[in-house]
Amino acid sequence: MKHLYSALVLLFVLVAAPRAMAENYISDDLFTYMHSGPGTQYRIIGSVDAGDKVTVLKRNRDEGYTQVVDSRGRKGWVKSDYVTTQPGLKERVPALESELKKVKSALASAKDDAKAQQKGLAESLKQRNAQIEKLEAHSSELNKKLIDAQSEIRALRAKIDTQKDDLLMRWFTYGGMVAGGGLLFGLVLPHLIPRKKRRRDGWA
Repeated sequence: MKHLYSALVLLFVLVAAPRAMAENYISDDLFTYMHSGPGTQYRIIGSVDAGDKVTVLKRNRDEGYTQVVDSRGRKGWVKSDYVTTQPGLKERVPALESELKKVKSALASAKDDAKAQQKGLAESLKQRNAQIEKLEAHSSELNKKLIDAQSEIRALRAKIDTQKDDLLMRWFTYGGMVAGGGLLFGLVLPHLIPRKKRRRDGWA
């Protein structure tokens, strides 16, 4: 039975030890006195500054006090309300400053990346605009050539139509001249051929 009790006590100590030895801190709101026992009736043996790291040894829930060992190795009792698992400012500030430094570095890197990306986009946009201007100029030149070609085609068609009309008029003129010449020749020809003299008696 005695061995069983010893085993239970050892098991309790092993289970409770990690919690008791966990890192604890004095609240940042104030500094607190350390007493030689769990209450104000015990003498003050010193004080613990706000944010100091302490090791919890035991707790007296009835009195509301916790026995701790401070960073200087002093052992005493402080009010449990002043003991917290939240790291003090002395512990948090360096970590926060380090984290802030990392965030600033990441932000600066992100800004640099954004600037580089923005510069790349601006350069790409500039090249695209130059290409568009070049294409627009080429398109304008092609449109001008197309308009000139259309004008030339219209002029050539008009010239062809005029030549057709001139040719048709010429053929009409030639035809009229030929017809007139034939008619004139037909009228003049009988006068050019000598006629035989008729006999006076009309019989041979």
